Amino acid sequence: MSTGKPRDGDFQIVAAPGNSKPPLPPTGASSAIVEYTPVVFKEEEEDLEVKLRRIIDNVPVRVSNTSGSSAGSGSGDFHQYRQMRRKEQDRLARMEVDYQKRKELAEFNLRREERLKAAEERTAKKRAKRQKKKQRKKEKKIKLNAEGEQQREKQESSSDGDTDNNEEPAP
Repeated sequence: MSTGKPRDGDFQIVAAPGNSKPPLPPTGASSAIVEYTPVVFKEEEEDLEVKLRRIIDNVPVRVSNTSGSSAGSGSGDFHQYRQMRRKEQDRLARMEVDYQKRKELAEFNLRREERLKAAEERTAKKRAKRQKKKQRKKEKKIKLNAEGEQQREKQESSSDGDTDNNEEPAP
């Protein structure tokens, strides 16, 4: 006698013959809101997809300390609960410590960069000051040499016209 409902053994999964790709929409002007564009993977993306599928297929999902829904509380369940809770608390504590370390390191690096930048600015300012001083000293020396040359030229021109001696003026 049949109840009208199929049993588990009555059905079979069979692959449909033909192309496994979805049918393409007709070409031409379409009034559809969303148009179909076939997804084309690059070679690298295909490799990543294959690797990901292989990992998902081969890596087992590990579930530990499970109990059925109809199971009652046994004498060992509390200890399992305490152990799982302690492991989770330890994991969260390690995550928090790791976060704090990364945060402190980032702050330290930021302060360090600021200190280095300030030191570089001070160094550049002092360097510019030294260069200006050196340039002024050089200009002063050139100016004194130029004035000395002018004075010598004046002395030479005045000594040439005033005296008939063949003495040359001392430099």
